[in-house]
Amino acid sequence: MSASAMPEKVAAVVPAKSGAFGLRHYLICLKGIVLRECLRFLHQRERFISSLVRPLVWLFIFAAGFRQVLGVSIIPPYKTYVLYEVYITPGLCGMILLFSGMQSSLSMVYDREMGNMRILLVSPFPRWYLLLSKMLAGVSVSIAQVYAFLIIAWFWGVKAPPLGYLFVLPALFLSGMMLCALGMLLSSMIKQLENFAGIMNFVIFPGYFASPALYPLWRIQEASPLLYKLCLANPFTYAVELICFAFYGQVDWVSLGVVAGCTLLFLGGAIIAYDPSRGLITRKQGAGGNG
Repeated sequence: MSASAMPEKVAAVVPAKSGAFGLRHYLICLKGIVLRECLRFLHQRERFISSLVRPLVWLFIFAAGFRQVLGVSIIPPYKTYVLYEVYITPGLCGMILLFSGMQSSLSMVYDREMGNMRILLVSPFPRWYLLLSKMLAGVSVSIAQVYAFLIIAWFWGVKAPPLGYLFVLPALFLSGMMLCALGMLLSSMIKQLENFAGIMNFVIFPGYFASPALYPLWRIQEASPLLYKLCLANPFTYAVELICFAFYGQVDWVSLGVVAGCTLLFLGGAIIAYDPSRGLITRKQGAGGNG
């Protein structure tokens, strides 16, 4: 083969740059990632059952006991007194999103150990787009779980305004994106699956209980001003408030701003952490190799 023919041969095997991709290619990539996550979820039926057991236990058992002890006064967005089951429903929706977001981070750690993540990240598509597609896949699965829970709650007698089930969808999507982005950022810090449980419990339970998911903020402020300040610093607090107001066709603009800002912050941190040139993964691999 002549030397002049070599550049043409090399150019034929060099993959196209990401800038050469059109909208159709990006949609195909997104479809593949979302479909893979949905198929994984469908094949893990125990994951679907466990995602519903946790909020249903609170709705069926704990709410029955707390109803007589914990009264809920007339606070926005409610225009009258509400049952405790009605009050905690937005928080239980947030619980599903929270656990699902952390479950997505577990799958990231698993894929990294099995080598699947390496195949994904060496794709010619931009790194931010791959991580965003992974987030969209996780949010799609978590929203499906939330609506399955809402259907069961409706038959139990816990009902929101009819249009509220539609109005709450954008709030669920944005809150799910924030929690998935947080889980993705945490997954970059977890080197082995064995460390997952400890770190996740350190995030999930304080995040959930230090929020208005189970009791109003004014009661927390009366009981402990310090805990009230911690609740205000908790991003999950604003996700619950955003979902709660959306059920009644209202927008809590402060919660919307905080959730949107935290989503961008966590996503930006995850993109940096998964960047092989400057992220946490490269540093860990380098430290492991030196050891």
